[in-house]
Amino acid sequence: MNWETKVTKMLNIQYPIIQGGLAYLAYADLAAAVSNAGGLGQITAMSMSSPEELVEEIHKVRALTNRPFGVNFAIGQHGRPYEHFLDAAIQEKIPVISITGGNPTPIFEKLDGIDMKKLVLVASKRQAIKAEAIGADAVMVVGHEGGGHLGKEDIGTMVLVPQVVDAVTIPVIASGGIGDGRGLMAALSLGAEGIEMGTRFIATKECVHAHPSYKQALIEGQENDTVVIKRTIGAPARVIQNEWSDKILQLEESKATFSRLKEYISGEANKRYIYDGNSSEGFAWAGQVMGLIGEVPTVNELFKKMILDAEDIRQQWGK
Repeated sequence: MNWETKVTKMLNIQYPIIQGGLAYLAYADLAAAVSNAGGLGQITAMSMSSPEELVEEIHKVRALTNRPFGVNFAIGQHGRPYEHFLDAAIQEKIPVISITGGNPTPIFEKLDGIDMKKLVLVASKRQAIKAEAIGADAVMVVGHEGGGHLGKEDIGTMVLVPQVVDAVTIPVIASGGIGDGRGLMAALSLGAEGIEMGTRFIATKECVHAHPSYKQALIEGQENDTVVIKRTIGAPARVIQNEWSDKILQLEESKATFSRLKEYISGEANKRYIYDGNSSEGFAWAGQVMGLIGEVPTVNELFKKMILDAEDIRQQWGK
């Protein structure tokens, strides 16, 4: 079947499926596997220790695939400078960048006149309208079901996506709660031109940096085994519920300041769980879609099943 959408044409990919920018997990192995399967893989710039490491990772992706891929810039990480990383991406002539967690205006100004597609993650209609106004080529709309950082308004994907579709003229990419062919078809029926998945790609064989116990937690966990932390500091984010996240929530309930929370919500605490499997001393991002995850396939196997299931739905609709 023909899977061409505005997003596949814009990004020059086969299927309208984008891998999210997964902090400390989105490296060359995963990005190349997603791109080779027909989607858009991404590596995450701000997980790298230096621009030189980012360039090295870009070269690794290019050694593994000749298909388009992107670089994600999570620019809201408490003010960590990203300008030199952006310079590296420009130097390497990256075809696509995605921007999450902050104001993309300075990046857009830097990219003026440069042939690079710009995707912006938003969590509200207002943010989507602003992203279009400053020059985004597409918006990725994350609903409250998603993992990692979310919007402050607790709006689910089923409501938020059609709202944004009606509000902007650029392509909309749905994110949050999507992990199979049914989710893909649901997103397209809402008017989206594609989907972004994060949590589902963690539970794949090519996400080699994720500890086996992290992947097992995604398989065993249900949709109600996640909680939202960091609300009190204005940055709500969904994680797997464990004793560490419980401690974070207890601190928030006691009105702890950011300085008191910092060691609990740090990248180091995140890595202790996702890299070392130390769930008692760290946290791991995950969306409610973990309730739909039952195995750890290769990325190619995941794509084949998703497209097969989606095509079955299309045939049923055709009847």
